[in-house]
Amino acid sequence: MNKLQFVFLASIFCTHVGAQEPTAGETSEETAVVEAPAKKDSIDFKKIKLDGIAAVVGDYVILDSDIEKTLIDLKSQGASTEDITHCSLLGKLMEDRLYAHQAVQDSILVSDDEVNATGDRQLQSLVQQIGSMEKVLKYYKKEDEQSFREELYKINKLRMLSEKMQQDIISEIEITPEEVRQFFNKIPENERPVFGAELEIAQIVKAPEPSEEEKQKVIDKLNEIKADVEDNDASFSVKAILYSQDPGSKSKGGFYSITRETGFDKTFKDVAFGLREGEVSEPFETPFGFHIIYIEKIRGQELDLRHILIQPEISDKALEEAKQELDSIRQKVIEGKFTFAEAALNFSDEKETKFDGGLLRNPQDFSSRFELTKMDPTLYNQVRDLQDDQISYPILEADPRGGPSKYKILKVTNRYDEHVADFAKDYTKIQQIALTEKQYNAIKEWMEDHIEDTYISVSDANKDCDFANNWVKN
Repeated sequence: MNKLQFVFLASIFCTHVGAQEPTAGETSEETAVVEAPAKKDSIDFKKIKLDGIAAVVGDYVILDSDIEKTLIDLKSQGASTEDITHCSLLGKLMEDRLYAHQAVQDSILVSDDEVNATGDRQLQSLVQQIGSMEKVLKYYKKEDEQSFREELYKINKLRMLSEKMQQDIISEIEITPEEVRQFFNKIPENERPVFGAELEIAQIVKAPEPSEEEKQKVIDKLNEIKADVEDNDASFSVKAILYSQDPGSKSKGGFYSITRETGFDKTFKDVAFGLREGEVSEPFETPFGFHIIYIEKIRGQELDLRHILIQPEISDKALEEAKQELDSIRQKVIEGKFTFAEAALNFSDEKETKFDGGLLRNPQDFSSRFELTKMDPTLYNQVRDLQDDQISYPILEADPRGGPSKYKILKVTNRYDEHVADFAKDYTKIQQIALTEKQYNAIKEWMEDHIEDTYISVSDANKDCDFANNWVKN
């Protein structure tokens, strides 16, 4: 589904995406026409095609214009459409609507709050990118905000129903070691995948601490902002743009929409969910610095909030002390006074890695291996010249999550050359491939069963399409 996945900015132009039940005569007369005089003084009429029904899936109608506009808009978004045809795009539209239709039948629900929150976030992002709501409406040729929101609601509800249905189909699919072995053994030796060269990398991190005086300066500044918002009706959003050091939200006035499941710091979420709508928190500390939070809106289990993050300044002296400490640790490991793993456990300030010998985890699959061709460029440049058993000199690095800068030393603990898949050495990767295939087969079987059981009609103009699924029933 890669190239045929809907891009949000492309989808919003398709104006006929809701659950539309065909009116009388539509399924038999699949082309809407208007009769207009060919000449001003002539009684002859000329038929002009306005739109047509490409297909019907359950309660959903797909118009020819939906296909044409989506293809045009995918191109306008810079997506490669070289391999996308009218028929393949229609097939993808039908798949999405079959998922959504069956989700409704199976009582898989998407709440209005959830759908509206998604639309709110999309609109806020668009306003931020384009400049104002007026410019957004003009850019997308929409008459007013309300009609735009209604259209977004239809698009998002269909997409979210489709996604939930697909997740429901594969949610309980697991794969046993025996199934993985059988999957691997069925692959001819000359067709087994080749895995690129990989590294295992460990690190020891020292995070310089700001002084108590610097911390108090930040707390005082946040209290000053809080008082200005509460006592003088100052805009929290403007204050966030002016003062926040959170790169992820500063330009959006500190805005985030979160639930309890959002992957934010626990302290941050605990404070946020303890506030009332319209309330500003007291300053509080997380590993990223000091914050205040303003609750803009509460929608059930979801919060719209704004926050300001300010990090206490770390003195050059503290940075130099952290660097010197790592230099000392590095030298003692080289001299054999303790291993790199022992040093990580005893001296590293990074809780996520210190108890595992400093071993880094690949964010893509949480394994300990990093394929060279897929590594983060910054990490690759830091380790590419390291030899076996060599330890880097201290490296100053900004926290990619927005926290203060830290020093670290790195070591390549294992190397794996490019090789043909080996069942024992590459079990985790082979397991994931086998699981993906099992999920794909489950989706395919589900699709075949529900195409058979669902009302589906394909227009005569599209019946010759070479669909991946049996949409044209015999």
